[in-house]
This record gives sequence, C-alpha cells and structure tokens, in this order.
Amino acid sequence: MFLGRSFLEIVAFLLSLLIAIDVHEFAHAWMANELGDPTARYYGRLSLNPLVHLDPMGTVMMLFSIFYGFGIGWGKPVPVNPMYLRKGPRVGMGMVAAAGPLSNLVLAAIVAIPIRLGLPLPAFLMGLLLTVISVNIGIALFNLLPLPPLDGASILRGILSTIRAAWAYQVSEALDRIQAQGPIIFILLIMVDQVLPISILGLILGLPYRLLYRLIAGF
Repeated sequence: MFLGRSFLEIVAFLLSLLIAIDVHEFAHAWMANELGDPTARYYGRLSLNPLVHLDPMGTVMMLFSIFYGFGIGWGKPVPVNPMYLRKGPRVGMGMVAAAGPLSNLVLAAIVAIPIRLGLPLPAFLMGLLLTVISVNIGIALFNLLPLPPLDGASILRGILSTIRAAWAYQVSEALDRIQAQGPIIFILLIMVDQVLPISILGLILGLPYRLLYRLIAGF
C-alpha cells in the first residue's frame, strides 16, 4: 500500500495518466496539423505512441504524484509554429490548446459507454474505467485554468483576440506579461495549495469536476 492505495489502484492510476497525457498531446499535434502547421508531424508527434509524448521530468513528477499523493505530471510540449496556423497565431493557438482538454473529455465519455450501458464488468476493469474517466476529467479541467503555460491561457488569448474592446486587449496584454513567469506562478500555486487548510484548486475545480463526472459516468 502507498498512502492508502493498493497496487492495482496505483497501476490503474498510472495507466490512466499515460493514456490521458498521450491522447492530450496527440490532440494538440493533430489540431495543429489540421490548421496547416506540419511542425509536430515532422517531429513525429502526430502519433498515439506514448513514448514520443513523455517528458523525462514530467514523468518523474507523475510518479511522484502517484506515490506521495500530490504533484503534477506532464507530457512533452508539442512544437507548434503559430505563423503557419490558418486561423492566425492567437485564434489558431487557442484552437490547438483547446484540442487537448476536449480530447480528454471525449475519451472519458467513450470509456464510460460500457458503464452507462450497464454491462457486467470485472471489479478491476470497472475500477480502471472509472479511474480513466476521473483522471481525464481532472486533466481537462486543470489544463483549462487560464494560467500560462496551461492550455487555458492560450484558449483565453484566442477568445480575447476576437473581441474588439479595450478590456479584452488589456487582459490579453496582462497574460503576455506573465507568460515568462507562468511556470513559477504555477509551481507556487501547487505548493501553496498543499499547505493551506483549504485547497484553492479544489474550490475552483471541485464543482465542475463533480458535475462532469456525474454527467459522463452517470453517478
């Protein structure tokens, strides 16, 4: 047992993370290619082979989060040249970014089909499917946070670029200014969230997570 988790639960969680990150990064590469940027395809990232999407440090952090109960893992960032994107750099990058979280939600919905149909499933398979659903919803929602380098920041920039108003430009400029500091802010947020008596991320993501889980899994 590791922090109250059985070996099978750890295996299920690890497999779910690998699948979720693989699909997430593939979706980024696929959308970029569809919008006219072949960079990811040239680098061999237009693939569902998880090995091409694993980031060494991200994988270590993934294992850390599994065995110690907190942390975050990530895949290797997909190379994208915004100037090749047919929809323009900002809208195009927003669409590429949105493809990742959307793919996780679609995968969760597909995996939930046997459960929604009420098929008799072995206990481990049922647990694995529920873990895949849970992890994919969690990764999708977490990545939608509008904080660089998460996908939500690029999505928000893309949306703001279509709004002809001073406030939209100002918010977009503010996102650009914190772009370089984004990873530091991101890490600090994770660390602070672990020491506070109330989880900030839990407060932000808890309700949408529960709603999506009920909608997709059915309970």
